[in-house]
Amino acid sequence: MTLRIASYNLHKCVGSDGRRDPERIIAVINALQADVIALQEVDRRMGTRPAALAQKLIDTETDFERHDMPRTGPDSLGWHGQVVLVRRGTRVLGVEAITLPGLEPRGALAVKIAPDNGGPFTLVGAHLGLRRTDRRAQWTRIAQLMRAAHPHPALAIGDFNEWRNERGFETLTGFHVHAPGASYPARAPFGRLDRVVTAPGLLVVRAGVLDTPLARVASDH
Repeated sequence: MTLRIASYNLHKCVGSDGRRDPERIIAVINALQADVIALQEVDRRMGTRPAALAQKLIDTETDFERHDMPRTGPDSLGWHGQVVLVRRGTRVLGVEAITLPGLEPRGALAVKIAPDNGGPFTLVGAHLGLRRTDRRAQWTRIAQLMRAAHPHPALAIGDFNEWRNERGFETLTGFHVHAPGASYPARAPFGRLDRVVTAPGLLVVRAGVLDTPLARVASDH
C-alpha cells in the first residue's frame, strides 16, 4: 500500500500578501494530489474560534471529506485548528480528539484510517506549541498515542514549530523524524517546521514540499 499524505498550515486562509482568500487555499489543497491531508489553522484564533475555511468549499470544490470530527466551538471547522481530510470513499474507523499539555491551548487529532488497498493505520495531525518545553511534553503524549496503535502502523504529521534538527524530538526513541524540506515562510522558505514522524512499519518512499507561485502566496507555509 502506498499513499500520499500531506500537511498544510492554512494561516487562517490569510496569504503572505495579507489577503484572506479561501479559494486560493482550496486550489493548493487540490494541487497537493494527496490521499490524506492534515490541515492546521483552519479556524480563527480568537473568540468562538469561527471557521476560516468553509465546509461548503471543501464539499463542492474538492474530492475530500472531513468526516465527523470534533470541533473546538460551535462555529469551528476543526479541533484547536486541526482537521484531517481523506479522499471520498476512504473509511475512517475512529477519531480521537487530544488536548495537548502546554502554556497555550493546543490540540491534536488521532484518526484511524482504513484504505481500500491496505490495512488500517493511525494518523496524528498536530500543530505544536511555540515553546520547546511544551513541545517536548506534547511529543510525549503523541508518542503514547502512536505506540498504542500497535500492531497497526502510525505516523504524526503537521506544523511542529521546531527550527532545529537535533533538538526537541528527544522523546521519540524508536520513531523516525522526516523533514521533507524548507516550507516557512512561504515567500522565501528556510525553516523546516512541517515534518512527519513515523513509527516502525511505515516507510517514506518520497518526500517534498509543494513549491508553486500560488503556494508561495496562499498561506505563510
